Amino acid sequence: MSFAEPQLLWLALLAPLAGGLAGWLWRRRLSADAAWAARGLWDRLLAAYRPGRLRLSVAALALAVLGTSLALARPRWGEGEQKVERKGVDVVYLIDSSLSMGAQDVAPSRLAAAKVLVRRLAEAMPGNRMGLVQDEGSSVVLAPLTVDGAVIDLLLDTVEPGSMPTPGTELAPGIDAALKLFGEGREKHRALVVLSDGEDFGGGLTNAADRLKDEGVVVYAFGIGTPDGTIVPVPGSHQSKLDENGKVVVSRLHEETLEPLTRATGGLYQRVTSAGADPSAIVRRIESMEKRTLESDTVNTREERYQWPAGIGAAALLLYLAVAPFAERARRRAA
Repeated sequence: MSFAEPQLLWLALLAPLAGGLAGWLWRRRLSADAAWAARGLWDRLLAAYRPGRLRLSVAALALAVLGTSLALARPRWGEGEQKVERKGVDVVYLIDSSLSMGAQDVAPSRLAAAKVLVRRLAEAMPGNRMGLVQDEGSSVVLAPLTVDGAVIDLLLDTVEPGSMPTPGTELAPGIDAALKLFGEGREKHRALVVLSDGEDFGGGLTNAADRLKDEGVVVYAFGIGTPDGTIVPVPGSHQSKLDENGKVVVSRLHEETLEPLTRATGGLYQRVTSAGADPSAIVRRIESMEKRTLESDTVNTREERYQWPAGIGAAALLLYLAVAPFAERARRRAA
């Protein structure tokens, strides 16, 4: 036998304390009554009076406290089996790490805000499987689908603007990589979360949107940046990015790239202009999606048996309530 709440076992010490206190009070009352009539005359004055009833009421009170205490400690014995299932949604985070994501119109930078959002989303949805894809001119899978959010948090530290061998800004390769992570099928428990400023010079998003819709993937997008935009810093220098004509490149938020993806798949778009943006609206939408069984296992458990001491305690309390008033009336009449 074991107890689920062993720290409450000390309450059982109240049982002898309650019984001892009740017995002491009865002795005190009877001693006071003895001043009015000799105890040897009590049987003649009240034939129904029995000292045994007093002892029974004291024992019943102590047993009621003991039963209640043991029930609160939740005793368990006997083996049982319980099937445990973990259900959730498959969520892939597609994070844009092109040079334009280093722009600082969203402090401290667009990419830094994207990392913060991914961490908040992963923390808010711990029951889901999560994957991470980094995208620029090409894409790379940083983390396959996993329930370990710490992996996502660790790998985010490796993502920097322009850190991939193929520079550029093209979302289609990242979407293709995400679809491969999801695998084949048309299940309704797949979510792709895109974090980007929406710049895309590769094309192919129309076909990508069709594939996402066909395979049951719902897209949620965070457009990170401002419509006015700002210059794009070059990593490792104090210079700004220049175009082929030597002019300073100004990068702006392109919502017209991201919003159609979300509309086509029944998802949701959110503009982000601060690292403190609240992603709760998208979290609620993802959590409301149909869930699949991620893990299933059968575990051996001990059966809860708190009903037995609780029942004994309740019966003892009823006995006390039935006997104690009678004993009290008998004592008063004897007095």
